[in-house]
Amino acid sequence: MTMTRRKTLALIGGGAVLAASAGAGIAVTRTPNIATAPWAQAGRYDEIRRYALSYAILAPNPHNRQPWKVDLGTPGQAVLYVDTDRLLPHTDPFSRQIVIGLGCFLEVMRMAAAERGYGVDVALFPEGSDPERLDARPVAVCKFTEGQGTADPLFAHVPNRRSLKEPYDVTRPVDEDILARIVSAAQTTASSGTVKPADIAEFRELSHEALRIEIETPHTYKESVDLFRIGSAEVNANPDGIDFSGPMFETLALTGMFTREIAMDQSSMAYQSGLDAVFANADTGMGYIWSVTATNTREDQIAAGRDWVRLNLACTAEGVATQPLSQALQEYPEMAALYDQIHERLAPAGGTVQMFARIGYGKDVPVSPRWPIDAKMMNG
Repeated sequence: MTMTRRKTLALIGGGAVLAASAGAGIAVTRTPNIATAPWAQAGRYDEIRRYALSYAILAPNPHNRQPWKVDLGTPGQAVLYVDTDRLLPHTDPFSRQIVIGLGCFLEVMRMAAAERGYGVDVALFPEGSDPERLDARPVAVCKFTEGQGTADPLFAHVPNRRSLKEPYDVTRPVDEDILARIVSAAQTTASSGTVKPADIAEFRELSHEALRIEIETPHTYKESVDLFRIGSAEVNANPDGIDFSGPMFETLALTGMFTREIAMDQSSMAYQSGLDAVFANADTGMGYIWSVTATNTREDQIAAGRDWVRLNLACTAEGVATQPLSQALQEYPEMAALYDQIHERLAPAGGTVQMFARIGYGKDVPVSPRWPIDAKMMNG
């Protein structure tokens, strides 16, 4: 099973969760063992906070930036901070998506604690927050209490949750009943979805255009290219960002045929091939899900994250693949027209569309719960 990369969670004040030793192997065939170790290590802690955090770091987050820091200095408590060195200022200028990722982290942490019978009381932004930028103030103070947690059936799917970035099988529709069960996993946000053919055609076109804008806008595209991790050595050294590992990319990297410079060159084959690949993904959505909040406070963004990971886990439980397509929701000037369009379509009465994703079935993925994935996993 190919796993999304995760780095060790460094704890404020010293220590770490999920330190791992280096793997070995030949450059063209090796797997990024350091980067995938957290899946093997998750849950191997007796102390409840470390146990919960070992699962929380598997949560989805934008561009796989893993923007979390945690202080365990007070017994029975975990204080979550954002790592301000891991933001996305061009595609996420107000860090809305980063906060959504932190919400995913908090929800998986809560689920893991509940699995051992612990409740987690979360106080969000106890020292306040800025709607336009993130800073050094705490995001959440989390207090663990034994005997107050109720196990969540979605937690069983945390180790198998992925965002599947490959073309979906356009011959396999998603059933309306399955969609309804997925959407029902949300607890706070106004989440919905569609598998209607007319909607699918509309949202494929919208997603395609949003991707085109992001890639053809130099400063937003460069933000992604700077986070390319090309080959296992780079993935292990920096287990975040966008993964390009596996035999083909190892060979291209070793021969100098795929570099960040080449990827930025719009006349190169690598650039055009990459463009074709992301369009092939966006053009094969077989349904769509989304979440809307009435307002757009930092608390709303956390709630959107908590619900998003629940929707993602519900997809996994149903054997359905999903991929966030948040480009049209990004708040930079070049995307303004599509931002307005998707909001008029999905939030006509007002509010903020926080998450938008395609769903479907991978071409080589069986329709069954806890399905294995063998594909490139990017952006968490």
